[in-house]
Amino acid sequence: MRQSYKGMQRGATNLGGIYLRGMLDASMVRLIEWALEEDLGSGDCTSASSVPESLMHEGFILAKEDGVVAGVEVAVKVFDMVDSRIQVDVMKQDGDAVLVGDVVLKVFGPARSLLSGERLALNFMQRMSGIATMTRRAMGLLEGTSTRVLDTRKTTPGLRAFEKWAVVLGGGVNHRMGLYDMILVKDNHVDYAGGMTEAIANVAAYFEGGAERVPVEVEVRGMEELKEALKASELHDLPLERVLLDNFGPDRLREAVAWTQGR
Repeated sequence: MRQSYKGMQRGATNLGGIYLRGMLDASMVRLIEWALEEDLGSGDCTSASSVPESLMHEGFILAKEDGVVAGVEVAVKVFDMVDSRIQVDVMKQDGDAVLVGDVVLKVFGPARSLLSGERLALNFMQRMSGIATMTRRAMGLLEGTSTRVLDTRKTTPGLRAFEKWAVVLGGGVNHRMGLYDMILVKDNHVDYAGGMTEAIANVAAYFEGGAERVPVEVEVRGMEELKEALKASELHDLPLERVLLDNFGPDRLREAVAWTQGR
């Protein structure tokens, strides 16, 4: 019998004693559901036509290289949404370091369902583990300093929550999640406003007009613009969360850090 995604057995989660950590919110679950519908459509015709319906089997997800594993919880959810009869044993948790050959997940259940869910589970895990691994490597290069690694909005459309989660699992820090939770005055905003001082004055007036206060960050293109931004911030009593230094070389970075120290 061939089953569509929407027609597959759904029910109580059966995780063999493994628990979900609660990081998956409703919007992330909806994205997983959408991804399953995209992949399975009216049903996995290959598995339905070639694999006996009654066959039960086990499978393993292994690390193919050293790194940091991420997306474990997402993979568990994928298998559960495909078929709640699938049992999943988590051998490595999100954020764990792994070596080549380490078993990350063990799964057991209807062979058809395992085959139907494996690619999406792997897609999430591979994407997130790659991001977490690269973030951890960057953090290792910065060991012994107070520098942190922040992410950006340059994410895969629809996958921002998963990719930013992977950054945190790798030891990084989430920057703004979107355009709604931080004001980041970039070069285009400055140019459209008529200058850095004008842009900061406009932001201050925006808050004075009753808008909800959120953190403010500005991007500067040189030392003069940096000094102007800090002066305007003090003038308009508008604290800056951060200053983004655009295309500063190492020497100018040192100069900017020294000049802003304690301000």
